[in-house]
Amino acid sequence: MHTAVYLPLILPLLAAAAARPLAERLPPVAATWLLALSAVMLALASSAVLGLLALTALLRIPLVDSLGDLSRPMISQDDPASVPVAIVAGALLAAAATAACRALWHRTTALIAAGRQARGLPGSDQVVVTEDEAADAYTLPGLPCRIVVTEGMLRALSHPERQVLLAHERAHASGLHYLFTTAARLAAAANPMLRPVAAAVSYTVERWADERAAYVTGDRPLAARALAHAALAASAAPARRTGPAAMFGVVTSRIGGHTREPRTREPRHDRMRGAGPVPRRMAALLRPPPRPQLVLVVVAVLLVVIAGASTLEAARDLHNLLEQAQVS
Repeated sequence: MHTAVYLPLILPLLAAAAARPLAERLPPVAATWLLALSAVMLALASSAVLGLLALTALLRIPLVDSLGDLSRPMISQDDPASVPVAIVAGALLAAAATAACRALWHRTTALIAAGRQARGLPGSDQVVVTEDEAADAYTLPGLPCRIVVTEGMLRALSHPERQVLLAHERAHASGLHYLFTTAARLAAAANPMLRPVAAAVSYTVERWADERAAYVTGDRPLAARALAHAALAASAAPARRTGPAAMFGVVTSRIGGHTREPRTREPRHDRMRGAGPVPRRMAALLRPPPRPQLVLVVVAVLLVVIAGASTLEAARDLHNLLEQAQVS
């Protein structure tokens, strides 16, 4: 295998550094799709490369090469991965697979519980108002998704602001945003370097819902004001979520949620550097909607393509190496 096999292990670092700038500069819908798909593809590519590197260690075991009638000198000579590197790759792959399976189990359990809770809510309307003094609003995944709003949140908002809140939560429901955040979190579980990308996806789905609410109401300053009031209300009278709502975190997110994100490097001219998600979302609503930037999309897609191509090339090189070792 060529040394290019290590590219898929390095590119997630670039994706992590680029995640927040992409989330801020691209339209939220495009950013969500791009970041979520990139996280999944990069996690798969890095895991595949770890598997290929670990396989080279297995090929050097006498019992394995004797069963395959392989030439150990040929494998040791043409394969750039040393035995320690291959062993470390195998250990990392095992850890990644364990973390991904654990995350998948917890996520699947939460989805099933959320669907059960959504079906058990009173009434048949999509929106359910609960008698709770705490200010909260969130969307429960299910078939169909249900929107839960507390009386405390409704009292904290004016009538126009309530329309923004409901439009925001309906965007979460119709856009199936929990699928994007689930995919990104599973990718981050398999490759921790992708955690900033998963955090960016959690942010972009909120921006997606914000932009949809601003479009439905036709008033961007109103949407920003509703977001601010909802955030203040949620801070003043925080809700204690239990069950699936607590398990999902930002997947069943509230309009004024305070989700922390890992810090990533940003341009110095960014005035919102260091600001939390809610202030950044408010600032975005007070500006015109972001326009598509083809160059950023092309560069991001190119990184993913390079990772995939490097993985396929490494697999082909290993296949050729095995054929040569058998012939020898």
